Amino acid sequence: MSRERAQAMRGLVFLEKISGFILVVIGAILTYSTGKELNNLGAVGCMLLAAGVIVLIIGLLLIIAKAE
Repeated sequence: MSRERAQAMRGLVFLEKISGFILVVIGAILTYSTGKELNNLGAVGCMLLAAGVIVLIIGLLLIIAKAE
């Protein structure tokens, strides 16, 4: 593998980890704030809670994924 390609791969892996971290933070905030106000939100609250958990899981998968 050439040096430029290796450097580009490192940059993409770094970007993947950073975007995963951002998704984890957004998912955690969404899950926490929705869970706190679940009684006031009604049926939409369950959907938002599920969306927060899904975003959190996707972020975790991006963080732990290994690039080859």
